[in-house]
Amino acid sequence: MPAEGPLRHRLGPDDRLIETMGYAPRKGVARAELHLDRLERSAKALYFAFNRMGAIGALRHFAKGPQPLRVRFTLGSGGDLDVTTAPFEAAPAGTVWRLAVAVTRLDSADGLLAHKTTKRDIYAAARREFAADAADEVLLLNERGEVCEGTITNVFADMGDAALATPPLTSGLLPGVLRQELLEAGRAVERVLTPDDLRAAKSLFVGNSLRGLIAARLDER
Repeated sequence: MPAEGPLRHRLGPDDRLIETMGYAPRKGVARAELHLDRLERSAKALYFAFNRMGAIGALRHFAKGPQPLRVRFTLGSGGDLDVTTAPFEAAPAGTVWRLAVAVTRLDSADGLLAHKTTKRDIYAAARREFAADAADEVLLLNERGEVCEGTITNVFADMGDAALATPPLTSGLLPGVLRQELLEAGRAVERVLTPDDLRAAKSLFVGNSLRGLIAARLDER
């Protein structure tokens, strides 16, 4: 498969695509098809080889057993798929994550933001702005001051409407699998959000497919 295209050229030879999923006994892998769909879309966009049937077989082989697991796929450009698993414990009921807003900014025109890769320098830089015990998640804004996403989550705000508001892809962010599910179910709608919107929201959440929705609050101390 040719290594062409402006986005592909921004990746190093060792950069990989990532999918992180949650497995639960008797339930299987949550949103497995949506994860595979996203991986396939990104592989096509970035000229990575991808064998979907091989990935399904890997899930069946690794995602099993009596305890919840974090299942992580990484896909190399040549189609090599690495799978790792680790025990996973969901956050206790009533958990509220503290959110901080980074100075580090995303570029809304950066097409690479739409793909989950190991090229995560900008997210690491945002996370380094705060001590580990100062924030549970760090949010990034774009060049217009719009809320984009967290370093490992999408953002959702209850603005008093029937559905949660979540930033549109045009703000510059990863199309999260949980986010996609909520949008398709009508439980979320796209809306440009600013930090002022987050301050005015009735409630805030962050989430991803592994962890689900987690209640959150903006901590600006």
